[in-house]
Amino acid sequence: MSRQILTFAVVGAVNTATYYCLYLLFLTWLPYLAAHILAFLISMVGSFFLNARFTYRTRPTWRKFLLFPLTNVTNFLITTVGVYVIVDVLHAGSRFAPLLASAAAIPVTFVVSRWVMLPGAEAEPTA
Repeated sequence: MSRQILTFAVVGAVNTATYYCLYLLFLTWLPYLAAHILAFLISMVGSFFLNARFTYRTRPTWRKFLLFPLTNVTNFLITTVGVYVIVDVLHAGSRFAPLLASAAAIPVTFVVSRWVMLPGAEAEPTA
């Protein structure tokens, strides 16, 4: 489990970098929420394949691919609300808002991701 957590963190860092580069690219011609959503969807596909191969060492299947967005529903909601709050409520700017907003969803995303990618795996204590 600890190897999975470490690999999940590395894949998450790669995924976040990919997302953020896409977000900045799309931000040049799209409103910030549209840039966020498009970058999020594209990076989620990459995240699925990286997690299947490196984190969980499992064969990607259509079933897992179709269920994988469940792993990001909480992440998406938290980051989207967070980006909105940071930009429109706190007026902190749109450039770094997604990075700040995404940190809170990481533990939940790992748990749901593991459940989708390794169906039937026993829950192991992490402490």
